[in-house]
Parts: sequence; C-alpha cells; structure tokens
Amino acid sequence: MSKKPSKSLAQELDRYITPFRYDGSGKFHLKAHKTDAKGDLDKEEAQEILEANKKRLAEFQEKLYAQDRWSLLIVLQGMDAGGKDSAIKAIFEGINPQGCEVHAFKQPSSKELDHDFLWRHVLALPERGHIGIFNRSHYEECLVTRVHPEILAKEKLPQKLVTKNIWKERFEDISAFERYLARNGTVVLKFFLNLSKEEQRERFLGRLEDPSKQWKFSLGDIKERALWPRYQAVYQDIVRHTATPQAPWYVVPADHKWFARVVIGSVIVAALERLDLRFPRADNASLEEFKEVRKALEREGKASGKR
Repeated sequence: MSKKPSKSLAQELDRYITPFRYDGSGKFHLKAHKTDAKGDLDKEEAQEILEANKKRLAEFQEKLYAQDRWSLLIVLQGMDAGGKDSAIKAIFEGINPQGCEVHAFKQPSSKELDHDFLWRHVLALPERGHIGIFNRSHYEECLVTRVHPEILAKEKLPQKLVTKNIWKERFEDISAFERYLARNGTVVLKFFLNLSKEEQRERFLGRLEDPSKQWKFSLGDIKERALWPRYQAVYQDIVRHTATPQAPWYVVPADHKWFARVVIGSVIVAALERLDLRFPRADNASLEEFKEVRKALEREGKASGKR
C-alpha cells in the first residue's frame, strides 16, 4: 500500500493564508472581510501553530542569512491599536536580531520632506539575507496624506504636480517600486490588520486602564477615530489598486490578536519555504583547506594531551 505524499508546509498552512490573500484578481470590498474571523481554531490551538511557526521561522532565517541571496520585506498597516507591535513581538520572538530590522515610520523629518516620498523607505530596505519589517510604511503616503491634505502640502511638491490624479500616480509608483524589489530578490509581504471600530474602542479603554500601556495613548488617537469611515474607504482603495501577484495584500482579521498572528506567521513561513533556502555548500578548494585545518587542530590537541 503506497503512502500518501506528505503535505508541504505551504499546503498545511494554506487555510490560514489563501482566504485572506488578494492579488488584484477580481473585485475587492473591505466590508466583505470579517474582522472577527478565527478560522476553525480556538486560542489554545492557535498558540500551538504560533509556536511551531516561530521554530520554522528561526530555521528559515538562519538559511536566508547564510545563503545571502534573498531578502524579505514585511509591511504592516492598520488602524491604531490594530496589534502591529504585539504581532512583531510574538511572531519574531527568538529570531536572530543580526538578520532582522524593524522600522517604525513616524512623521517625516525636515530632511525627509526634502526628498521624494519613497526615499526614506528605500534607505530602510533589508539587505540580502535579511528580514525587514515596516511598522507602517510607504503606504502612509497614500493614507494619512490623503485623509489629511495639510500633510501633503508640507511635502514641497511643485504645485502643478498636485493634481486630482496624484493618488492614482502614487499607486502606480508604489506598484512599480514593489515590482522592482521582487525582480531584485526582495519578497514583499503586505498585511492590513483589519480591526473593527468596536474592538479598537475596547483596546483604547484597556490602554487607559493599564499604567504600562497609557504611554501609547493620546487625544490624537480619538481625533483619528472620528475619521474611521474615511480611513476605511482609503484603505479599500489602497488594497484595490496596489495588490499584485508579486506583492499581494493579506487582509488579516485583527479582532482576535491570536488569530492575526497565526495568519501573519503562516504567510511568512510559507513564503520562505517557497524560496527553497539552503546553507551554502563549500567548494572543493574549501574542503581541501578544511582538511588541513582539521589536521592542524588535531596536532595541536595531541601536543596538549587533549583530543
């Protein structure tokens, strides 16, 4: 009796990946994506998957770093309290920090405003063999600047270039940028943490009640919350216009942090598995050199009376 072929990691995790993936094929409506989905899991089962994914990620990262050919760019977008910070902490726990960098993009500095909108993001791209995480990203330039036109005015663009087509043009620029990255060995994974307004309210209240989290809260968060419908409309537009087969969006249900981490972690390890990462093999010249090194070390051991 023949054995059934074993499933690949990507196949095993597919049910936590494909339902949330949008690559630009067909129509996209944000309201069609539930914020409270949790698959067929409970919290305990999700924790087991999270732990397994952390082990896999650590193994893949070691090979990614050693092979020094591919790089991985992870983009995390979402409303305040969406769980971006905690997802990074939970998913990447145990990763070698030597090969992983996190960049949290805040309000642009005066120097950054003297450059094009992608400049500071290009400077932060991961090197070959590295994982780069953008906690907020170049997409803020189609999001916050669109919701708050006064921010766009500070970017010093020539006035004749600020037309009604500017957002369409930025979508085109970003898609071309991500296509360029993909063609040069950077895998781009983009996650939108899809949070409900009610869950954000609960998390804000939790921050106010927890002294260790109060520093995360400001009145500005409430002002932005009042613009919720506008932000949702703009996010829908962003996903619609910048999802491509090379850089798809994953619309992650974020009301349950534990399930969001399962989705994000599963997407990452499945993407790394597809790269077929391997430790570099030593060439014949190196193998001969290793023999000489071994002999020298063994002679040294004999001289000192040790193995």
